[in-house]
Amino acid sequence: MKIAETAAAARELAWFKSSYSGAEGGDCVEVASAPTAVLVRDSKDLAGPVLTLSPEAWSGFVALASGPTH
Repeated sequence: MKIAETAAAARELAWFKSSYSGAEGGDCVEVASAPTAVLVRDSKDLAGPVLTLSPEAWSGFVALASGPTH
């Protein structure tokens, strides 16, 4: 898949902004779920790079970012 095709496909996904992102336009992260990957991007740079993670890697990140569950 070419970069242009990847960027076009990323625009077609349903992106969700982090609940920790403020309305002031500060640090904003968006996440989209694709059939075989989880994509992450900077919501202030929609044409910028997209980080692609496996669902397992994303789950591991979320578990670590959420902190201890005890």
